[in-house]
Amino acid sequence: MREISLVLGTAGHIDHGKTALINALTGINCDRLIEEKRRGITIELGFAPLTLDDGRVVSVIDVPGHEKFIRQMVAGASGIDAALLVIAADESVMPQTREHLAIMELLGVHEGLIAITKIDRIKDEEGMLELVIEDVKEFVKGTFLEGKSIVPVSSVTGENLDTLKTEITALIDRVQTRPVSGAFFLPVDRAFVISGFGTVVTGTAYHGTAHPSDRIEVLPSGREGRIRTLQVHSKNVESAFAGQRVAANLAGIDIDEITRGDVVCHKGIFRATRCFEAIIKLMPEVREPLKHWQRVHVCIGTSEVLARVSLLQSKQIEPGEEVPAQLVLEEPVVCTYGQRFILRFYSPLITIGGGEIIFPYSYKPRGTSSRTKILERILKLKDAGRDSEARFEYLIDEAGSISKSEALQLIQDTQENAESLAGKLIARGKIVSLDNAYVSRRYCDEMLHELVKSVKDYQKHFSSESGMPIENANVSRSLLNMAVNEGLLMLDGNKVHTPEFIPENDETFNQNKNALKNICMSHKWQLITLNELKDEAGLPEREFTKVIQAMRNSGELAIISEGFILIRELEDEMKNILHSIGSQVTLAQVRDATGSTRKFILPILEYFDAKKYTRRTGDYRVVL
Repeated sequence: MREISLVLGTAGHIDHGKTALINALTGINCDRLIEEKRRGITIELGFAPLTLDDGRVVSVIDVPGHEKFIRQMVAGASGIDAALLVIAADESVMPQTREHLAIMELLGVHEGLIAITKIDRIKDEEGMLELVIEDVKEFVKGTFLEGKSIVPVSSVTGENLDTLKTEITALIDRVQTRPVSGAFFLPVDRAFVISGFGTVVTGTAYHGTAHPSDRIEVLPSGREGRIRTLQVHSKNVESAFAGQRVAANLAGIDIDEITRGDVVCHKGIFRATRCFEAIIKLMPEVREPLKHWQRVHVCIGTSEVLARVSLLQSKQIEPGEEVPAQLVLEEPVVCTYGQRFILRFYSPLITIGGGEIIFPYSYKPRGTSSRTKILERILKLKDAGRDSEARFEYLIDEAGSISKSEALQLIQDTQENAESLAGKLIARGKIVSLDNAYVSRRYCDEMLHELVKSVKDYQKHFSSESGMPIENANVSRSLLNMAVNEGLLMLDGNKVHTPEFIPENDETFNQNKNALKNICMSHKWQLITLNELKDEAGLPEREFTKVIQAMRNSGELAIISEGFILIRELEDEMKNILHSIGSQVTLAQVRDATGSTRKFILPILEYFDAKKYTRRTGDYRVVL
């Protein structure tokens, strides 16, 4: 036996024999509730493993057929890969047959087959079966079931069950199984407690793989826990993956902290949203258009929430029309790229259409430019489709720069897969990795341009210096190194300059600088203020400011508290004095060693604290 990542779901009108057919194929009665058995109808989702002749096992979902349980039907159908449409021979096509098939199409199901059940009830009516088959063929024209196999069966006598199983095997061979790598995503359809084990949740895994001991979170609540054990079809397993019916025993999550509609997923990769972007399609048979900001029911995964339809191009959607739009939700949901959903009128509660999520994390637009930007994103991401690399490239280019942790949520994938995608884009020259972020090449070039411009501006104003101090660049060291590696800038000690730059030998500038230093040294530990220095030097305002700024940029001068000037020579001399006193010094010791006063020594020591030359502890300072 070999479990494969594929789910087969039933669809069809109430009492057309869906549950009986699954029982006949698998030996399992999916109606587990007392109420279901008493009334003879399916109310909740049912599940069973179907073992094919070659040993492969697929998950089968039995959905309710009654119109009152469309929400439950959608919850099951949204996780399936292929459909088994069930039509009773004694009733043929009925209202829920039509609605279920429409829902399957809206949910993006592309493969399936048809079972005509209860043929034992019309065995005495000659030609009746042929009429039903023709009726069904006409009904499925233009749908994904056109031309697909139609198998008449009886769950009571077993007639043609082997043929149906053979056709199911052929169907399974045609359907592409889901990728099992990546982040685990499990919409919860049941949550309960088992004595001695704790909280258990069940659902159909949409994608990814989970293992016992994996750290998980329950969204949208954000509760964190871990997977204790996993089961697939009542058997303990060491891994569960997309396309399987999974039961997960959770540690650290109480039963009252989780409910149907929640999602169990790997930690840090998904987040809840109140607005997503999508392509919406209105069913052709809907009698009235869907208007901008109209209130609707949204069935997505195992959730049903109320929302407003935000149209970006027009004031309404006509029947049969497909348009880009937003859904602004009244409560948070958790969703993924490409996930399908169903729309129902707020009142009367009928299915009117559905759509596909293009971007999960959006916001309500304000103004024409905002709507235009959102519309452009929808169209770009729609073109990218399932190409994760193209989608990742666009999202980084749109944002300019995103942190690596944010990237996991934007692509909804594991760190390993995100790094793999980023590596491909880096190799193609589309993005760069800077510090802890991915940056688009376009945005990176803009930052490099601004950096070079700021260096050139500095060189213009301080032409006698050897370059701009690195700390003045106000950019990350990674970007600075990139500019150097690409030959845009050059490093000279703690200065940076353009390759062609040659400092001017400004004799007047150097004379003024030395004059200011001499004045400061003459005052020694009786520090002089900036204004006092300006008055004593007697330099023109412009020249004085130029020299002071250049000395501050190069670290030759600092303006400390109280406006005192401390030149580098005095700073170095003070370091020697502190070390000569010992590993611990007091203000009084420094005052006595310098022959100064508290007025001048305290600002120096506070400056040294800030520079981490010393660390104050009570009444003394530790020399670092």
